[in-house]
Amino acid sequence: MTDAPVAQADFLVEIGTEELPPRALLPLAQAFQHEFGGACLKAGVAHGEEIEVFATPRRLALRTTLATHQANIHTQTAGPPVAAAFDGEGNPTRAALGFASRFGVEVDALETIETDKGPKLAYTEIKQGQATADLVQSLVETALDALPIPRRMRWGTRRQEFVRPVHWVVMLFNGSVCNTTVLGIKAGRTSRGHRFHGSGDIVIHSPASYEWDLNQGFVIADFQRRTNLIRDGVVAAATAAGGTAVIDEELLNEVTALNEWPVPLVGRFEDRFLAVPPEALISSMKAHQKYFHMVDDSGHLMPLFVTVANIDSSDPVSVVVGNERVIRPRLADAAFFYQTDCKTTQVERREQLKSIVFQQQLGTLFDKTERVANLASYLAVTVGGDPDLARRAGQLCKSDLVSNMVGEFDDLQGVMGRYYAENDGEHPDVAEAMKEHYLPAFSGDRLPRAPTGTAVALADRIDTLVGIFGIGQQPSGSRDPFALRRASLGILRILVEREIDLDLQQVLEKSAAQYDDLRHRNGLEERILTYLIDRFKAWYEDEEIPVEVFYAVAARQLTNPLDIHQRVSAVNEFSQLPEAPQLAAANKRVSNILAKADDQLFDQVDRTCLISDQEKALAEALTTVTVAVLPLIEARNYTEALRTMATLRDPVDVFFDQVMVNVEEVEIRKNRLTLLSKLRNLFLQVADISLLVQVR
Repeated sequence: MTDAPVAQADFLVEIGTEELPPRALLPLAQAFQHEFGGACLKAGVAHGEEIEVFATPRRLALRTTLATHQANIHTQTAGPPVAAAFDGEGNPTRAALGFASRFGVEVDALETIETDKGPKLAYTEIKQGQATADLVQSLVETALDALPIPRRMRWGTRRQEFVRPVHWVVMLFNGSVCNTTVLGIKAGRTSRGHRFHGSGDIVIHSPASYEWDLNQGFVIADFQRRTNLIRDGVVAAATAAGGTAVIDEELLNEVTALNEWPVPLVGRFEDRFLAVPPEALISSMKAHQKYFHMVDDSGHLMPLFVTVANIDSSDPVSVVVGNERVIRPRLADAAFFYQTDCKTTQVERREQLKSIVFQQQLGTLFDKTERVANLASYLAVTVGGDPDLARRAGQLCKSDLVSNMVGEFDDLQGVMGRYYAENDGEHPDVAEAMKEHYLPAFSGDRLPRAPTGTAVALADRIDTLVGIFGIGQQPSGSRDPFALRRASLGILRILVEREIDLDLQQVLEKSAAQYDDLRHRNGLEERILTYLIDRFKAWYEDEEIPVEVFYAVAARQLTNPLDIHQRVSAVNEFSQLPEAPQLAAANKRVSNILAKADDQLFDQVDRTCLISDQEKALAEALTTVTVAVLPLIEARNYTEALRTMATLRDPVDVFFDQVMVNVEEVEIRKNRLTLLSKLRNLFLQVADISLLVQVR
């Protein structure tokens, strides 16, 4: 039975509030869209192909079409078997009559369904869906309740809670105002315009006219449209002023969330502030005033900025002057901090780290820099650097944390360390390592380029991993206070993408040896290695490499990330070859046979015990391939090695088709098992390809 098509009608809801938190506005809007769609799905209310979402500083809204009625609910109940429901003459039995009377219908209203126990009678009840107009309050409130709001507010004497106090609600459906209440506010069709430009209340005539109606009140409701307008306006304003605006996407979203009617304006600050490192000025302008900075054709910071006003002033010069007046003391503070910091060397600042605890059981930040320095010096040769420079960089890498500038702008850690090291006359590689050792700071971030920075970046992360694992505070579930997952991925990315050939087992042992009370933690290095290598899984998932490919290599329990990555790449390519499925299955079969064998195998295949042509052919092919493959494996040319091993498919297939392995004759059986063991071990030189059987 198919329900008749349900008509659809336009729907709009707008929640009007006090100013919403700007950084949370876009995530809230996206969550509102997602949760409303989920509420409709769960309630059986069909919605349009698109749910449009709108967000401004004072409103969250969405618009779509909704079915005018909830879908009918069909409930099917199985009854007695058909054989027991009718007698030999086709008349209903007591079983059929009793089942029909249970639902108050005649036997003719029942249907026959097929089940795994044969045909049965069944009855389908149809519960008529409710009118959507009676459900919209529940749909909206369900979505609002699910929004990611860490801390909800109450206001006045109301018991309702939301991210900010709610002042109005617009809800229109099927041409009418919904007769409902949301968050304690009676729904209507009256919204509000711009706080300064708007002339009071705005009547929303219909969902379709929503954007036009608000536009009359100087409100651009669509978040993306405002983003585009701001981007274009900032770029145009900067160009007109003779510079190029630098658009930070995160700042752009925040500025969009602060404005309903954006107007870009260009301001200026004194040239004298350009003596301060540009990152400090930019951080100050972004963090405090939400300004976009400008650069010249050479990429140098200009004494100009673009601010986006939420008002189209009749006197824009006054607005600009006001912004210039506000930013001046901020930049003066930055200049003062920098000048003051430059009077103290990084070496002198390092002494202050003795009073700052890194972790209660792991000592101070000074202690950490000692360990990092030692480990970086050890790693320097491997990464192509100078051990003495790496040691020096490791000692100074955290000194800027106690500077005035980083105390005010914590996003400048490392950046200011580089400037202060340059000011102290440190070696350029040491100065650059102050910044580079924090790289990569996030997924997709660039990597340290110089050997010294690379050595310190690895040492810093490895020391943290060893220390935190050593005191038993490794990540569990979503809890990862020391960001060890990010640190682990950073280590892997540096080693793989910089092609650094490093055995992590040795480095972890070296790192752990620096802690007096960690070396005796049983299996510490193994636990860290397992955790580190396991991070590869997420990496390969992003690259759409089957997890079985990773497991095939992980089975080798290797400790060199670059080597692991090279093998995974080769095995992934091998898995796409037509020979791969048969060879993977054969390896699995061989593994099972050998696991059950009780015989002591020969050291080498005894050619005098090769009886059949098929086993002779396999032995000959295996010898030829082994000679060709071993140098390739030694050179880590795993891709070509596996391609060469793929030529064994035919002799392996013929062997298993024609040869019985577990024969009665002991010597022949042991010889055939030895042959299979040699075959298996050759593939294991690269990976356990028996684990690929699920890939295809």
